[in-house]
Amino acid sequence: MVVKINSFGLMGMDSYPVEVEGAINKGFPAFDMVGLPDAAVKESRDRVKSAMKNCGFNFPTAHITINLAPADIKKEGPIYDLPILIAVLKMTGAVVAEISDSAFLGELSLGGDVRPINGVLPMVIKARELGYQKIYVPFANGAEGAVVYGIEVYPVKNILQLIAHLSGDKPIEPAVAEIDEDNTDKQFVPDFSQVKGQAEVKRALEIAAAGGHNILLIGPPGSGKSMLAKRIPSILPDMTFEEMIETTKIHSIAGLLDKNGLVRTRPFRSPHHTVTAVGLGGGGTGTVRPGEVSLAHNGVLFLDELPEFSRMSLEVLRQPIEDGKITISRSHGSYTYPCTVMLVAAMNPCPCGNYPDLNKCNCTKTQIQKYLGHVSQPFLDRMDLCVEASRVEYGELHKTGKEETSAEIRNRVCTARKIQEQRYEGTDIRTNSGIGVRQMEEFCQIGEKEEKLMRCAFSTMNLTARTYHKVLKVARTIADLDGEEQIGCSHLKEALGYRMLDKKYWGR
Repeated sequence: MVVKINSFGLMGMDSYPVEVEGAINKGFPAFDMVGLPDAAVKESRDRVKSAMKNCGFNFPTAHITINLAPADIKKEGPIYDLPILIAVLKMTGAVVAEISDSAFLGELSLGGDVRPINGVLPMVIKARELGYQKIYVPFANGAEGAVVYGIEVYPVKNILQLIAHLSGDKPIEPAVAEIDEDNTDKQFVPDFSQVKGQAEVKRALEIAAAGGHNILLIGPPGSGKSMLAKRIPSILPDMTFEEMIETTKIHSIAGLLDKNGLVRTRPFRSPHHTVTAVGLGGGGTGTVRPGEVSLAHNGVLFLDELPEFSRMSLEVLRQPIEDGKITISRSHGSYTYPCTVMLVAAMNPCPCGNYPDLNKCNCTKTQIQKYLGHVSQPFLDRMDLCVEASRVEYGELHKTGKEETSAEIRNRVCTARKIQEQRYEGTDIRTNSGIGVRQMEEFCQIGEKEEKLMRCAFSTMNLTARTYHKVLKVARTIADLDGEEQIGCSHLKEALGYRMLDKKYWGR
């Protein structure tokens, strides 16, 4: 007798169907498992045996063979415990219900409880695409799977509850998605009104948020660089439902979802400078997992103390932040994760942090050059804006006037984003930062005066082709904030001003 139970596996961001085949044959009692299972999958036999016995089911004393098809793809993790158990119960007659239109996912405890697993959302999405009507997932993953419409998601607490449901004695209610329609952030987010002074930096952050641009903040310790960066989420527009699903899939695979099941606010990831290249970009020796750059997808990746990061870690980011995706290749396959992020970096201008104030800076010229040299020219070219955060004077700290709130800044950012949404309708571009080289002439046209200005700036400022295009993109965003359809000289001058720090600190 051969039974077939539907399940799924993960390969990067994608899921693929796995058919759990079970057969009972005559012979010496054994439990064989084939289909390229890893160690965690092989251990399923012990969890399934213990769970069945502790829930009052007799484990068959026969030669059982379990095959995980397709057999040429390595199966990883404990997610096949539940479908294997259902296959055994189906072979012994304990389950007689028709389940060909259903799929099963879940890890088992020795007592028969169904434990949560990673990656439920992409697997539920694949199940719906393949036409399955029902899918059974761990109770803790129910809210996560329920956000997918067109398929019934049943949250299972334990084996006995599932058997009672399949037999019709006590049906399980399908999980219902709890989606906040107004998408308001109910968590506390620091506000820009709490930051005194730094008007130039606030303006640069507003431009970066409006166009999704990368930005580098340079300044002495205590000038408020980190404080300002942590307030960027408060001025970003709400995520669309499609962006929520994309972000949730990544966090689901990484096992970082909370009980709500859906990531509703834009991620803000701030890894410590000791993070490895694998931790930042993704990978691993066994299971390939998304890194910090992918976990920040559709949000902000903040790198504080930028020169303290290892050179290898920073170089890993160069291509992903340009392409919006990262591909990790291993001997057993390639995995691609999206990483459309707003990269925000902060750094001191020298080891002591006081350069170029020579009265306070005690660093030698060699020390300063070595410190700044940790940030390579190719990485610097990928920053759209570079802005200096100067020390805040006593008078600014104690002035009585109110600072502009995040809500006021956010309104202007959202208005600019709506202009971009209309401009790029029907394309794969979301913000001005995503304009490709081929689309530059269409979306970043400039007049004769503006072209003359850029020609002069290109030679005097030693701009590269990449930085030239970035200046035009930033100018496009400044024009959008001003409500102007055409990029003017004032927009270009302000955009060029955000490239002046290259020459001041790096001499480039």
